[in-house]
Amino acid sequence: MIKFLNFRKSYGKSPVLGVPELTLDKGIYWIKGVNGSGKSTLLKSMAGMLSFNGDIEIENNISLKNNPVKYRKIVNFGEAEPLFPLFLTGLEMIDLFVSAKNGSKKQKEKLIESLNMQQYIGMAVHSYSSGMLKKLSLLLAFIGTPKVILLDEPLITIDIDSLHILYSWIAEEHLNKQTTFLITSHQPLNVDYLPATKELLVEKQTLRPLFEYA
Repeated sequence: MIKFLNFRKSYGKSPVLGVPELTLDKGIYWIKGVNGSGKSTLLKSMAGMLSFNGDIEIENNISLKNNPVKYRKIVNFGEAEPLFPLFLTGLEMIDLFVSAKNGSKKQKEKLIESLNMQQYIGMAVHSYSSGMLKKLSLLLAFIGTPKVILLDEPLITIDIDSLHILYSWIAEEHLNKQTTFLITSHQPLNVDYLPATKELLVEKQTLRPLFEYA
């Protein structure tokens, strides 16, 4: 469960997004909205990367404002256009996240193998293509035992095979662990792969539910 409590985000004096009060049950949510509506800002705020007024709570009243370390342990984020320290290898990035998110060696190896990253995971990030960077970002979003995974435009820059793997990860994580997903995507999500996807619309500087696929 996710609770928005008088959430307000502005840049300077310009309001971007406000959610007075909204509760989201566990599920998979597709966040829709035009360019510039605040979708990425919403996810970055939820990930604790941007400051805002109000608060966000995850199940059992784990507050971003009052329990930031505990909150960040259970909320993972995959960026649309990831930027990583260029001198680190992909494996070093993964090991950092495994340590921070209480992941495991077995989980790390399984995710690397699933995305067929073995040949380049030991290389420095500066040598990665955009597709390789996107795979690394998606992999990091699944490290540990998150209660919420935020994915900003996860369908872009990856090949068809990796896309199918990503869909399987999301479905399995939700069905087996009840992980909640908030996904922004201008490309249509294939709801045949994702059970009971719900839609949220960012419009007129607020967030509201739409409808659910059966």
